[in-house]
Amino acid sequence: MTNTGRSVTDERRTDTRQQIRIVAMELFAEQGYDKTSLREIAERLGVTKAAVYYHFRTKEEIVGSLFDDQLAGMDEIVAWGRTQPPGPQRSRDLVERYAAHLAGSGVNPHMVRFLQENQTAVKSLTSAAQMRARFVELTELLAEPDASVTALLKTRLALVAVHFGTFAKDDLPGTQEERRAAARQVALELIGAAAAEDGMNSQT
Repeated sequence: MTNTGRSVTDERRTDTRQQIRIVAMELFAEQGYDKTSLREIAERLGVTKAAVYYHFRTKEEIVGSLFDDQLAGMDEIVAWGRTQPPGPQRSRDLVERYAAHLAGSGVNPHMVRFLQENQTAVKSLTSAAQMRARFVELTELLAEPDASVTALLKTRLALVAVHFGTFAKDDLPGTQEERRAAARQVALELIGAAAAEDGMNSQT
Protein backbone atom coordinates (compact mmCIF):
# COMPACT_ATOMS: atom_id res chain seq x y z
CA MET A 1 0.00 0.00 0.00
CA THR A 2 2.86 2.32 0.86
CA ASN A 3 4.58 1.61 -2.46
CA THR A 4 1.36 2.39 -4.34
CA GLY A 5 1.07 5.67 -2.50
CA ARG A 6 4.66 6.58 -3.38
CA SER A 7 4.03 5.72 -7.03
CA VAL A 8 1.02 8.05 -7.22
CA THR A 9 2.95 10.82 -5.48
CA ASP A 10 5.89 10.45 -7.87
CA GLU A 11 3.55 10.59 -10.87
CA ARG A 12 1.94 13.78 -9.56
CA ARG A 13 5.32 15.38 -8.99
CA THR A 14 6.45 14.43 -12.50
CA ASP A 15 3.22 15.77 -13.99
CA THR A 16 3.53 19.05 -12.09
CA ARG A 17 7.14 19.43 -13.18
CA GLN A 18 6.18 18.88 -16.83
CA GLN A 19 3.24 21.29 -16.60
CA ILE A 20 5.52 23.96 -15.15
CA ARG A 21 7.88 23.57 -18.10
CA ILE A 22 5.03 23.76 -20.64
CA VAL A 23 3.51 26.88 -19.09
CA ALA A 24 6.90 28.52 -18.64
CA MET A 25 7.76 28.12 -22.32
CA GLU A 26 4.34 29.50 -23.29
CA LEU A 27 4.97 32.62 -21.23
CA PHE A 28 8.57 32.97 -22.40
CA ALA A 29 7.34 32.83 -26.00
CA GLU A 30 4.47 35.24 -25.40
CA GLN A 31 6.10 37.97 -23.36
CA GLY A 32 9.81 37.25 -23.31
CA TYR A 33 12.11 35.39 -20.96
CA ASP A 34 13.28 38.45 -19.00
CA LYS A 35 9.75 39.75 -18.44
CA THR A 36 8.43 36.46 -17.05
CA SER A 37 8.64 35.62 -13.35
CA LEU A 38 8.18 32.39 -11.40
CA ARG A 39 5.13 34.00 -9.81
CA GLU A 40 3.49 34.47 -13.22
CA ILE A 41 4.26 30.87 -14.12
CA ALA A 42 2.62 29.73 -10.89
CA GLU A 43 -0.44 31.94 -11.45
CA ARG A 44 -1.07 30.63 -14.96
CA LEU A 45 -0.64 27.06 -13.78
CA GLY A 46 -2.94 27.67 -10.82
CA VAL A 47 -0.46 26.66 -8.12
CA THR A 48 1.53 28.50 -5.47
CA LYS A 49 4.95 29.93 -6.15
CA ALA A 50 6.27 27.50 -3.54
CA ALA A 51 5.00 24.60 -5.66
CA VAL A 52 7.01 25.89 -8.63
CA TYR A 53 10.01 26.57 -6.41
CA TYR A 54 9.91 22.95 -5.19
CA HIS A 55 10.76 21.80 -8.73
CA PHE A 56 12.72 24.76 -10.10
CA ARG A 57 14.46 27.48 -8.14
CA THR A 58 15.10 29.69 -11.16
CA LYS A 59 13.89 30.22 -14.71
CA GLU A 60 17.33 29.09 -15.86
CA GLU A 61 16.70 25.69 -14.28
CA ILE A 62 13.44 25.34 -16.20
CA VAL A 63 15.05 26.07 -19.57
CA GLY A 64 18.12 24.02 -18.68
CA SER A 65 15.98 20.97 -17.92
CA LEU A 66 14.35 21.19 -21.36
CA PHE A 67 17.72 21.45 -23.07
CA ASP A 68 19.04 18.53 -21.03
CA ASP A 69 16.20 16.33 -22.29
CA GLN A 70 17.00 17.20 -25.87
CA LEU A 71 20.74 16.76 -25.34
CA ALA A 72 20.20 13.12 -24.42
CA GLY A 73 18.36 12.47 -27.69
CA MET A 74 20.90 14.40 -29.74
CA ASP A 75 23.77 12.51 -28.11
CA GLU A 76 22.21 9.21 -29.17
CA ILE A 77 21.84 10.36 -32.78
CA VAL A 78 25.38 11.75 -32.97
CA ALA A 79 26.84 8.65 -31.31
CA TRP A 80 25.03 6.40 -33.82
CA GLY A 81 26.21 8.53 -36.73
CA ARG A 82 29.82 8.19 -35.68
CA THR A 83 29.57 4.41 -35.93
CA GLN A 84 28.38 4.53 -39.55
CA PRO A 85 30.53 4.93 -42.68
CA PRO A 86 30.24 8.36 -44.34
CA GLY A 87 28.00 8.54 -47.35
CA PRO A 88 24.50 9.32 -48.62
CA GLN A 89 22.90 6.46 -46.68
CA ARG A 90 24.24 7.71 -43.35
CA SER A 91 23.08 11.24 -44.16
CA ARG A 92 19.57 10.08 -45.04
CA ASP A 93 19.33 7.92 -41.93
CA LEU A 94 20.50 10.79 -39.73
CA VAL A 95 17.81 13.07 -41.14
CA GLU A 96 15.17 10.40 -40.53
CA ARG A 97 16.39 9.79 -36.97
CA TYR A 98 16.45 13.51 -36.22
CA ALA A 99 12.96 14.00 -37.63
CA ALA A 100 11.66 11.07 -35.56
CA HIS A 101 13.37 12.49 -32.47
CA LEU A 102 11.66 15.86 -32.84
CA ALA A 103 8.30 14.30 -33.64
CA GLY A 104 8.30 11.75 -30.85
CA SER A 105 10.28 13.20 -27.96
CA GLY A 106 7.71 15.70 -26.77
CA VAL A 107 9.78 18.73 -27.76
CA ASN A 108 7.97 21.82 -26.56
CA PRO A 109 6.67 23.63 -29.67
CA HIS A 110 7.27 27.00 -27.99
CA MET A 111 10.96 26.20 -27.62
CA VAL A 112 11.81 27.19 -31.19
CA ARG A 113 10.14 30.58 -30.79
CA PHE A 114 11.87 31.00 -27.44
CA LEU A 115 15.25 30.34 -29.03
CA GLN A 116 14.54 32.82 -31.81
CA GLU A 117 13.32 35.65 -29.60
CA ASN A 118 15.50 35.27 -26.51
CA GLN A 119 19.01 35.02 -27.92
CA THR A 120 20.59 37.05 -25.11
CA ALA A 121 19.14 34.85 -22.38
CA VAL A 122 20.00 31.66 -24.27
CA LYS A 123 23.65 32.61 -24.70
CA SER A 124 24.19 32.52 -20.93
CA LEU A 125 22.91 28.94 -20.56
CA THR A 126 25.52 26.15 -20.55
CA SER A 127 23.02 23.63 -21.88
CA ALA A 128 22.18 25.92 -24.79
CA ALA A 129 25.84 26.05 -25.78
CA GLN A 130 25.95 22.26 -25.60
CA MET A 131 22.88 22.05 -27.87
CA ARG A 132 24.53 24.31 -30.43
CA ALA A 133 27.63 22.11 -30.33
CA ARG A 134 25.53 18.97 -30.96
CA PHE A 135 23.76 20.71 -33.83
CA VAL A 136 27.13 21.51 -35.42
CA GLU A 137 28.30 17.92 -34.91
CA LEU A 138 25.16 16.60 -36.57
CA THR A 139 25.51 18.89 -39.59
CA GLU A 140 29.11 17.78 -40.00
CA LEU A 141 28.03 14.12 -39.94
CA LEU A 142 25.43 14.88 -42.60
CA ALA A 143 28.09 16.22 -44.95
CA GLU A 144 30.90 14.39 -46.64
CA PRO A 145 34.43 14.58 -45.17
CA ASP A 146 36.12 17.89 -46.12
CA ALA A 147 32.76 19.28 -47.24
CA SER A 148 32.65 22.71 -48.86
CA VAL A 149 31.09 25.69 -47.09
CA THR A 150 28.16 25.49 -49.51
CA ALA A 151 27.57 21.83 -48.72
CA LEU A 152 27.76 22.46 -44.96
CA LEU A 153 25.24 25.28 -45.29
CA LYS A 154 22.87 22.94 -47.13
CA THR A 155 23.12 20.36 -44.34
CA ARG A 156 22.26 23.01 -41.76
CA LEU A 157 19.32 24.18 -43.84
CA ALA A 158 18.17 20.55 -44.01
CA LEU A 159 17.91 20.41 -40.22
CA VAL A 160 16.17 23.80 -40.14
CA ALA A 161 13.63 22.42 -42.61
CA VAL A 162 12.95 19.48 -40.28
CA HIS A 163 12.48 21.91 -37.39
CA PHE A 164 10.10 24.14 -39.31
CA GLY A 165 8.05 21.24 -40.61
CA THR A 166 7.77 19.77 -37.12
CA PHE A 167 6.65 22.92 -35.33
CA ALA A 168 4.91 24.99 -38.02
CA LYS A 169 1.15 25.20 -37.55
CA ASP A 170 -0.61 28.16 -39.08
CA ASP A 171 2.44 28.94 -41.24
CA LEU A 172 1.81 25.93 -43.51
CA PRO A 173 -1.35 24.17 -44.74
CA GLY A 174 -2.07 20.50 -44.28
CA THR A 175 -2.01 18.15 -41.32
CA GLN A 176 0.88 17.88 -38.93
CA GLU A 177 1.97 14.59 -40.49
CA GLU A 178 1.82 16.11 -44.00
CA ARG A 179 3.99 19.02 -42.90
CA ARG A 180 6.50 16.68 -41.29
CA ALA A 181 6.63 14.49 -44.40
CA ALA A 182 7.18 17.55 -46.60
CA ALA A 183 9.93 18.77 -44.30
CA ARG A 184 11.72 15.41 -44.45
CA GLN A 185 11.48 15.49 -48.26
CA VAL A 186 12.96 18.99 -48.43
CA ALA A 187 15.71 18.01 -45.98
CA LEU A 188 16.63 14.93 -47.99
CA GLU A 189 16.70 16.98 -51.20
CA LEU A 190 19.09 19.44 -49.54
CA ILE A 191 21.28 16.58 -48.35
CA GLY A 192 21.36 15.23 -51.90
CA ALA A 193 22.27 18.69 -53.20
CA ALA A 194 25.06 18.93 -50.63
CA ALA A 195 26.46 15.56 -51.76
CA ALA A 196 26.29 16.69 -55.39
CA GLU A 197 28.11 19.89 -54.47
CA ASP A 198 30.92 17.89 -52.88
CA GLY A 199 31.04 15.58 -55.88
CA MET A 200 31.49 18.51 -58.25
CA ASN A 201 34.20 20.01 -56.06
CA SER A 202 36.14 16.72 -55.92
CA GLN A 203 36.24 16.58 -59.71
CA THR A 204 37.69 20.08 -60.13
